[in-house]
Amino acid sequence: MSKPLILASASEIRAQLLQSAAIKIEVQPARIDEVTIRASLEAEGASPRDLADALAEFKARKISEKNPGRLVLGCDQVAELGGEVLSKPRDSAEAVAQLTAMSGKTHRLLSAAVLYEDGKPLWRHVGVVRMRMRELSPGYIEGYVIRNWDSICHAVGAYKLEEEGVRLFAKVDGDYFNVLGLPLTELLSYLILRGDLEI
Repeated sequence: MSKPLILASASEIRAQLLQSAAIKIEVQPARIDEVTIRASLEAEGASPRDLADALAEFKARKISEKNPGRLVLGCDQVAELGGEVLSKPRDSAEAVAQLTAMSGKTHRLLSAAVLYEDGKPLWRHVGVVRMRMRELSPGYIEGYVIRNWDSICHAVGAYKLEEEGVRLFAKVDGDYFNVLGLPLTELLSYLILRGDLEI
């Protein structure tokens, strides 16, 4: 890649994943009104998969329009439990409610990535992971939220698998990179196919 890939996200973990794969990046977080966009899409009956994809695309498009000739990556992640979309918790009470609802059940994490260039989409992918949560006691859930709030307040579903959140799960079925919010292997395959990365 002659110029660094622009990551239209403030996610530190996504930036770390790309940098660990020896991809030069520049971070330009997209400022979009996610709440309004999400509400509009949900009112139209968008599926959780379409919701994640659309939000990733909004971010990529916005930054791409400001950076002609550059590759821009937009990402978004949603959790879905029984057809209901879970977001980042607004407060610790909502985090407790989300974890209580997921306790003993399987939910899906959908991690969308959309690559743009010159204001047009080039590639997109939505990775899906099935997450089976253990039966958690109310006391453990409350303690977990208190101990980890500074970290999980930015996390879909109110947990981070790469931290204490791994204890919450009995089974994870899918790609670990998708759990972290980026379908990395699929993105790398596309960039290699395009000739942007050597292999």
